Amino acid sequence: MALFKDEQDVYSVLGTFFRMAAQDEEMGPSIQKSGLVIQFEYSDPASVLTIDATHVPEGAYFDVIEGSTDKKPDVHMTMKADIANSFWLGKLNLLAALSRRQMVAKGPIPKILKLLPAIQPAYKKYVEYLQTIGRAELIQ
Repeated sequence: MALFKDEQDVYSVLGTFFRMAAQDEEMGPSIQKSGLVIQFEYSDPASVLTIDATHVPEGAYFDVIEGSTDKKPDVHMTMKADIANSFWLGKLNLLAALSRRQMVAKGPIPKILKLLPAIQPAYKKYVEYLQTIGRAELIQ
């Protein structure tokens, strides 16, 4: 059974976490500097989150778009929402997930790999965030 009950649950958990990351002084600047539009297309449940480092809203380093958008992504990643959860928990290595096809990426993968050091703090922050919002069941 999937960890997320529906599309809205994905947006409530991952979308909100991405928006927090967009305001984070430790991670945000590196993502903004990349100038990338990265789209995450999840299944089980079907949902889409897009990080847009070309558009910087006030008070953030990048924009987060929930649902479909006309924005053309530089990188498009598909995976189950549970796989995304495991990744943000720091329990899933990106290269291993790509080679096992748990994640499928289209676009300039080296640019994504360059962001890995910048998002390293997110793993600990995601666990703390899940505890804060009362979703400890997602920490597996």
